[in-house]
Amino acid sequence: MTGAGRAIAGIAAAVVVALVLVLVVRGHGGRPPGVPPTPSGTPTGTLAARAGDGASPAATRGAAAATSAGPEAHADPLSGAAAAYLAGRSGTVLAAVYDITTGQSWRLGAGSAQAEASIVKLDILETLLAQRGGASLTPADQSLAESMIEDSDNDAATSLWDEAGGATGIGAYNHRAGLSATTPSPCVTCAGFPWPGWGLSTTVPQDQLSLLKELVVPGPRPLLSKAQRSYALSLMEHVTPDQAWGVSGGVPAGTTVALKNGWLPLNDASTDWQVNSVGWINGGGRDYLIAVLGTGNPTEQYGIDTINGLSSVVWSAMR
Repeated sequence: MTGAGRAIAGIAAAVVVALVLVLVVRGHGGRPPGVPPTPSGTPTGTLAARAGDGASPAATRGAAAATSAGPEAHADPLSGAAAAYLAGRSGTVLAAVYDITTGQSWRLGAGSAQAEASIVKLDILETLLAQRGGASLTPADQSLAESMIEDSDNDAATSLWDEAGGATGIGAYNHRAGLSATTPSPCVTCAGFPWPGWGLSTTVPQDQLSLLKELVVPGPRPLLSKAQRSYALSLMEHVTPDQAWGVSGGVPAGTTVALKNGWLPLNDASTDWQVNSVGWINGGGRDYLIAVLGTGNPTEQYGIDTINGLSSVVWSAMR
């Protein structure tokens, strides 16, 4: 080899060595070594809640915190059309959705915990079942539970609230279930309030999803037995027809819907209503949990209509 040839070969070898060193130091694609690529379509951030605009100051505009489950991650059902819909409604709405298939979850709205009204009856039922250690309720308690969930009977709820240990018993179960922002009411007969005080327990949608998960997708150490979970869901699937609204809005016949609703006037004039709905929707290629809380509704029906409308938007978005 000539002197010039040897020089050219030396330069080429130096270039190769330099390239190898760059790849070792930086890793492929410019990522630090050991950091995998982000799958296409996977959300990498969190959207913060936005308050309503000037046209509807009390409405919550849209907020979604999405947890990705991989390349098949679902689009956020609480942004876009859902946020736009709520922007035109009065009141303050908080909502959360959990996609059982992908493991994603989203939330919408910002604000403090809201009164539970009758959705607390699901918490009462789960607490009682957990206290039985996997056993069934007594026939007498089963009768009360049926009235409490299917008919939303308040007297039955008060009896079972007391049997579960009231705020202390409910709170202990909530701690085990991972609820972090739910506060059981300290009174059943509350001064200046004509309705059962357990309805003034406060919660957030994410905590309600935790309660629903205990029934539908429990973790490796479930708090309820399989038979207990099936029993509770059966009651929720057979609520009286005039209470089958809320998260069932826009959901076609033939779809499994297990829900519990709550409604409560927060003032004597009945011009400030708390209206809530939580449940499990399964069918039509969808499988998700949803919880919606709404306060500041001018009438009970207005709050029902708001949740029906939001549910319909979510159902369409989850396809």
